[in-house]
Amino acid sequence: MSDSKRPELFEDVKLFRNAREREKYENMADLYAVINTLQNLEKAYIRDCVTAKEYTAACSKLLVQYKAAFKQVQGDEFPNIEAFIKKYRLDCPAAMERIREDRPITIKDDKGNTSKCIADIVSLFITLMDKLRLEIKAMDELHPELRDLNDTMNRLSILPSDFEGKRKVKDWLDVLENMHASDELSDSQVRQLIFDLETSYNAFNKLLHSS
Repeated sequence: MSDSKRPELFEDVKLFRNAREREKYENMADLYAVINTLQNLEKAYIRDCVTAKEYTAACSKLLVQYKAAFKQVQGDEFPNIEAFIKKYRLDCPAAMERIREDRPITIKDDKGNTSKCIADIVSLFITLMDKLRLEIKAMDELHPELRDLNDTMNRLSILPSDFEGKRKVKDWLDVLENMHASDELSDSQVRQLIFDLETSYNAFNKLLHSS
């Protein structure tokens, strides 16, 4: 019998039978995609296809996304990322190295607090801008990251005391702290905050690469 006379061969195969199983497979797909993207980013940087600035920002963002994605699948079946890699036969040594070091290759490991502060600042800038672009604008949803960004920048000794980004972040922190938890920023405030974060982030990266 030819395949054309066997309609069952052309039916979609469902991986899930209910909403819970569907969410499980979607979470695994997200993790798989993040790891693959990180692997490709590492190769692109090695081949000089992306600038150090673009790489640092993208890698820091992917490491944040990886942590969130892995939390969604971590359990008895996948107690660690190695178990996930082994089961789905992922060939991603460069991505695994980034995950183990938990920092972009462009950020030196000085065995002190500097490298961690830099990675945290990059991550917080990106997280805040992503939240705002997703129209998350309530005080209690933005305040924790903005407070952490302010505190971490103040701890980073290589940042000059007159660094403009420090002032902008502190000014916005003051704005939020004068709001109630459920209050939201206006559309014009959101637009201005995104602009101030982007300019501060770019200035931060420029300072890193000039030091």
